[in-house]
Order: sequence, then structure tokens, then C-alpha cells
Amino acid sequence: MEREAKAGKATLWDRTRQLASREILETALRLFTEQGYDETPIAQIAKEAGVSQRTLFRYFGTKEDLLGGNQERFGQVLTHAISAQPAEAGVWAALRAGVAAVHALHDSHEQALARFRLLHNTASLRAGWLEKRLRFQEDLLPLVKARMAAATDLQATAVLATAFACLDAASMAWVDDDGRGEIMDRYDECLAAVRG
Repeated sequence: MEREAKAGKATLWDRTRQLASREILETALRLFTEQGYDETPIAQIAKEAGVSQRTLFRYFGTKEDLLGGNQERFGQVLTHAISAQPAEAGVWAALRAGVAAVHALHDSHEQALARFRLLHNTASLRAGWLEKRLRFQEDLLPLVKARMAAATDLQATAVLATAFACLDAASMAWVDDDGRGEIMDRYDECLAAVRG
């Protein structure tokens, strides 16, 4: 079994954990969609997913993580995708690659739409996203600045804020259009508008 884990194959324990995590997420997303995020208690999610509240919190640290997944992972994927771009890739291309990598974390088109719909229509989630976005911008600042010749912190921050604002505008338009088309096409359209 150790050899399988070292070779990159998931162990039975890993697969069981992934299945349980997916079941909890699907249950939470369904209940949030049916009842509203603020109106859905953790106890109900745990009960309907067939786990204890303690188990639920072992998989997900907060109620908010049940909607957006692990925010630490989100940040890691974003950072890795931007860092993995070739040195000659411009800052906008590198940021787009990061946004696309994070969007690819969704299991399906429908799941992404449900999450964005909840995010944009729930004030507490929206506030939490804005707070996280500022943290992501701080973490990404050195990476972005390194791709911009002689850029100041202010200039790199403006580029990052613009990329995130384009993601917000694209996802809101995508939700308003009931998920028709591709969100990354909307992102590209927003980016083209601000870049002139």
C-alpha cells in the first residue's frame, strides 16, 4: 500500500475521504440553494450528509468552506498556476491562467453556477469573498510585480485588482445569463474592455 501511495495512486483511505468530502459538499450546496446560505444550519448539513458535525468540521474548517471549498487550496492553485507560466508570459496572461486554474476546481458547470449564484446573492458570502480577495492580492503581489518591468507596488496592485474585478464582473454576468456560455469568455471580454 505504501508503494501505491508513493507511486501517486490514491489509497482506499484517500478515496473514501474524497467521496465523503464530495458528499458533504454536494449536500451543502443543495441545501444552500434550496433554503439559502444563512438559513441552513451546519447540523442539518451534517445530518443529511450522514456525518457528525465534528466530522464535517474535520473536512471543512468553516461553513463558508462548504461553499467555496478550501480557500487555502484556492490560493495555492492560483499561486502555482501563475508561477508556472513561462517567464516570457505577460502579467495578464499569467493572471488569466491563474483564474482559469481556479475555475477548473469546480466539479461541473452546474456546481460552478450554483456557487457563483450563492456568492453574488448572499451578502455575508460576498463580504467574505472581498476579504479573501484582498489577502490573495497581497500574496500575489510579488509574483505580479516580478512580471512587470520596473513596476511599483501601486501599479502591480492595480493590475491585480483589475483582474479580480474582471472575474467579479464576468461571474455576475454569467449568473445573470443563467450560466450560458463560458465564464472565461466573459472574463476575456471584461479584460479586453479595461485594457482598451
